[in-house]
Amino acid sequence: MAEEKRNLCAQIPISLHSRVRQEQEASGQTLSEYMTQLITEFYQMKEGYQNMNLNMKTIAFQVPVELFEEFKAYLQRNNFKQKEFFLGCIQSALAEERDADEASGSEPEPQETD
Repeated sequence: MAEEKRNLCAQIPISLHSRVRQEQEASGQTLSEYMTQLITEFYQMKEGYQNMNLNMKTIAFQVPVELFEEFKAYLQRNNFKQKEFFLGCIQSALAEERDADEASGSEPEPQETD
């Protein structure tokens, strides 16, 4: 049995309304279906964010389109996920630095980051 429905009305800026309608029409869904999906995804994302591990940090950066396309092809050819690839790169770089520091007997200098 379908869940009972109730109308939801709200005044929003015209620019936002236009964008929502364009996206909704492109999706092929009715406005009710699209708004239900949009609101559901918002709450799922919000709940997911609240459940995120607080011992984790996000790294994000932009690269040129050509490099990105080449990278994606590399990942696909080698059956890697982006996260797996970058974690491996970071761990490898840190291990190399530790090995070099141990060999020289020195402590690493703290580095400034962007």
